[in-house]
Amino acid sequence: MALRAKPEPGAEQADQMLFGEVFDVLDEIDGFAWGQARRDGYVGFVDRGALTPEPAEPSHWVAVRSTWAFSEPSVRARPFGPLSLNALVSAEAEEGAFIKLRDAGWVPAAHLRKIGESLDDVAGAAQLFVGAPYLWGGRDASGLDCSGLVQQALAACGRAAPRDADQQARLGTAVEPQALQSGDLVAWKGHIGLMLDEERLIHANAHHMAVAVEPLSAALERIAAGGAGAPIAWRRFRPGAS
Repeated sequence: MALRAKPEPGAEQADQMLFGEVFDVLDEIDGFAWGQARRDGYVGFVDRGALTPEPAEPSHWVAVRSTWAFSEPSVRARPFGPLSLNALVSAEAEEGAFIKLRDAGWVPAAHLRKIGESLDDVAGAAQLFVGAPYLWGGRDASGLDCSGLVQQALAACGRAAPRDADQQARLGTAVEPQALQSGDLVAWKGHIGLMLDEERLIHANAHHMAVAVEPLSAALERIAAGGAGAPIAWRRFRPGAS
């Protein structure tokens, strides 16, 4: 669900709400609710008709790039969704290889993890999205922007992160560019990515119009040539770190 900058259907998508996330309504304007996303504090407007009563306390989260829910515990049943990585769900029952979710249907149990059970590889979590299209304000498998990718990779590893690149550029601690490791953040003015290893960067970007992996050296050269200059921050942020 789009979170927009203005109460208009065609307004800029500033952010996106995932299934199961809570939006606290503070006001209503012309069919739009103005308020705040409880998960990361982002403020904006959402279609009032798309909101439902506050969901049950989540018991699980989606731990794969995306998954489908089905009307019955069968892959041949009518599908709902898809549900993206980090969507929050509440389990009601289990049958065979499926878990029944409140308000969503039956999902493959292998695609879910219990709340509190996280992935342990930030770069690996980001890599789940390789090939996903670039989308301004996006943060799910149908499309992401640069900070949406970083936020979702960190969330899958159990760490909350702010939504915008300039805020993410202050996470963790500074690291020397010659000492980069998998999972380190590289931030430019208005852009951010994650190191997949010592030499390759994974980022959602408007050059490839997708989540792509490329040599950091190539990204540095192209971004500088485009006028954004050199990186403003090299940061190390690990799950479990302060």
